[in-house]
Amino acid sequence: MSAAVHTAEQNAALARNVTLLSVLTALTLVLVKFAIWVASGSVALMASMADSGLDLIASSATFVAVRYASAPPDAEHRYGHGKAEAFASLLQAGLVFGSAALIGEEAIRRLFDPKPVVEETWALAAMALSIVMTAGLILAQTRLLRRANSVAVSADRTHYAADLASNVIALAGIAAATLLGVVSLDAVAALVIGGLLLWGAIAVFRDASDQLLDRELPDASRARIVDLVLADPSVRDVHQVRTRASGPITHIQMHADLDPDLSLEAAHSILVAAEKRILAAFPASDIIIHPDPRGRAEPHGGAFGEG
Repeated sequence: MSAAVHTAEQNAALARNVTLLSVLTALTLVLVKFAIWVASGSVALMASMADSGLDLIASSATFVAVRYASAPPDAEHRYGHGKAEAFASLLQAGLVFGSAALIGEEAIRRLFDPKPVVEETWALAAMALSIVMTAGLILAQTRLLRRANSVAVSADRTHYAADLASNVIALAGIAAATLLGVVSLDAVAALVIGGLLLWGAIAVFRDASDQLLDRELPDASRARIVDLVLADPSVRDVHQVRTRASGPITHIQMHADLDPDLSLEAAHSILVAAEKRILAAFPASDIIIHPDPRGRAEPHGGAFGEG
């Protein structure tokens, strides 16, 4: 087994573990917040509990999508199953949009009909627990994303980052409503949470759409790929460079200009070496490099080829 394949498998296993942690975190927080919300009546805690409930649904979808996306290509899906992650991210975005709308409606209603928070100590404890658990999950997700690309895990992290901010705001709102006696501050905190969720949903939707529409990798990544190929002076130039992400897999293809007098075997060796350099930097990649005889190649490549 090559080092690149081994690294890709390690990253896939780590992604599966992180998504399981996400599901368990969301489930724990839903149960804790529900019990304390029933006792306290805090609308800010209700907003946070509703969001955690949607987190559980979204994290469960991500849990399934990451496992499906890491499945090897088959006869019907020769490019793999990576875009399952993007579909899971779209589901997350839709759930967050719905959550933001419901929370905003309830917060506005409570602004005009404020109710005091009871059992505030337990409510504050629930929010503190939520902050600690969410921060730990985000840390694990961030470590994974430093090693491997996963739009589903990235969307999950964006969602939980918004949750972390919302939990801090809910904690502040409950504390302010209790200590200052201004009951409406609880509803104001819930309204701010709804706005943060809406902002996070837009970011998740944009990232998922980029993958489904085969958006190119960032300019820095494309430049790095080109530099790796051109590190061998035998490769005179590259063109028709195309890249896209599909879940955990990066698809890379290009044409490379080589000395027209090289043998087929020599050209093959040069391009295999170039592929290995790319894989060292982008382990989970599917690479196609087409050799062109420099100065003698005719236009080719079909509808999106050279013309």
